[in-house]
Amino acid sequence: MGKHMMHYETLLKVTEAISMSKDPEDVVVTTVEALKTALKAKGAALFLVNRKTNVLELAAANGLSREYLGKGPLSAAKSIPASLEKGPVAIYDVGDDPRIQYPKEAKKEGIASLLSVPIAIHGHVIGSLRVYTADPWEFTIDDVNLVQAVAQIAGMAIDVARLSKGYKHSIEILKSLQDPKQRKSTKRTPYEGVPVSVR
Repeated sequence: MGKHMMHYETLLKVTEAISMSKDPEDVVVTTVEALKTALKAKGAALFLVNRKTNVLELAAANGLSREYLGKGPLSAAKSIPASLEKGPVAIYDVGDDPRIQYPKEAKKEGIASLLSVPIAIHGHVIGSLRVYTADPWEFTIDDVNLVQAVAQIAGMAIDVARLSKGYKHSIEILKSLQDPKQRKSTKRTPYEGVPVSVR
């Protein structure tokens, strides 16, 4: 019962932190920071899929070195692809698993185990949320459920933040159009818009 209470408290803290974020950038940074802290993990990272290149692009990370994060491009087809296609994937030993794209770099970073879950918006997978541990870790169903819940909340928050940012930008454009100083003159010169052939 105590562990369930801990997970509920963790979820509440993470949800509260994410809900306070207003920009997509803030959402992803808050998500990885809150998840790493709540689970006392080595690190956490959030990746978004670039549909043109099929590469997992880093959106935010916490607890991982720049050297490790810059190890090379993460292919959505090679780096734990099942977590994008089928659901959560837990890896006990990152140094001895074919689903890890950069096992040597992971070992050098001091990563032992990893959990990867998809982030979806309106049924479409947009990225992956990953948790890294320094010690070998058998992720429990509670761990998986917690990270999945955070990933879903993060996905919704990213979507809402993007829409909100888009609305704000649209409002700013409309305001600038209403401002006489920003508005271009609508007066035409005598020949403006008249074909050259009929002038």
